Amino acid sequence: MYPDKVGRQLSSDYLPAVAKLSIGIVGLPNAGKSTLFRALTSVVVPAESYPFCTIEPNVGIVAVPDPRLDRLAELVSPPKVTPAVVEFVDIAGLVEGASRGEGLGNRFLQHIREVDAIAHVVRLFEDGAVARVSSEGDPGRDRELVETELALADLELVEKHLDRLKRKARSGDRESRETLPLIGRLRESLELGEPARRLPLTDTERHRLRSLNLLTLKPSMYVANVDEDFWNDPPETFEALMASVRREDPEAIVLPVSSQLEAELGDLAVEEREEYLEAIGAAESGLEKLIRAGYRLLGLITFFTFNENELRAWTIPEGAHAPEAAGAVHTDFEQKFIRAETIHFEEFERFGSVKAAREGGAVRSEGREYVVRDGDILLFRTGT
Repeated sequence: MYPDKVGRQLSSDYLPAVAKLSIGIVGLPNAGKSTLFRALTSVVVPAESYPFCTIEPNVGIVAVPDPRLDRLAELVSPPKVTPAVVEFVDIAGLVEGASRGEGLGNRFLQHIREVDAIAHVVRLFEDGAVARVSSEGDPGRDRELVETELALADLELVEKHLDRLKRKARSGDRESRETLPLIGRLRESLELGEPARRLPLTDTERHRLRSLNLLTLKPSMYVANVDEDFWNDPPETFEALMASVRREDPEAIVLPVSSQLEAELGDLAVEEREEYLEAIGAAESGLEKLIRAGYRLLGLITFFTFNENELRAWTIPEGAHAPEAAGAVHTDFEQKFIRAETIHFEEFERFGSVKAAREGGAVRSEGREYVVRDGDILLFRTGT
């Protein structure tokens, strides 16, 4: 059955048949990355207070907290409940020169080239027992240092790719010739330390860059790792980090999260966690914040399916049509799609059962052009 709604590490039995949301965690050493990772995923990883504690990348799979899934489970009482899941990947802390092999960061950047989004952890907490890698304690500079190393790592990759393209273009390859100006622009941007996501790109150009898995092209959020009393007394450093980030991207997501608080929440029962968060003025846990931000960054939504055997949550892009949603359930369903019987979660909760919803006219039959909404419950009809 579904783990508790704050989300715990899942066994392989919970891994979905479709791609899951994956978030890579980056930051300076001792920024609290591994402590946060351990708290979010309940995976026991080293989190001692010295640089480069994380030697191998850590990977944890957690359930997406979704009260709608919990409520549906109450209403339909299925034998099995399978939530959507998120994969978190924690790598070694990055230091200045990481892109050239300093520290251990460069060795593991490849491990996050496959993730969908990046969570950049910036240290704002104060703890004399945990050494600062950056002596200045300036969150804006700490952020820029890591961003520069990611850009330099991408630059190295792009330069190698550019050499290959030039050789292929000389041999007469048309696509290589057409792609060369794009890669040249990209290289110039990265040489200035600018992330690839700030480069104006057409959909065609984005498609051509997809295979490179550029770190700086990935949607990114910033996690301000704060002290537990942040919600009562936000420090000036948080405003400084916000200003630093939003000078470059006014829409950037900056999340205050306390890794120490998250670790403490993991030892509490669900009701106790909710009471504790309410007491300190935090509306939700760090896990919920991160996952919600990840969905927002990538434009993802959730739909549900259930039958006599299983209730399940699925993740798809916002704007997906019904056949694409069917393809998430089973690859054959997209091609053999006929129609989808649809009811939104809120309508289903109001009626309480499929039978009552049908009798009330709330179950609709939708065709191939139907755009799936977040919270839809779908039953697919397919041909042979």
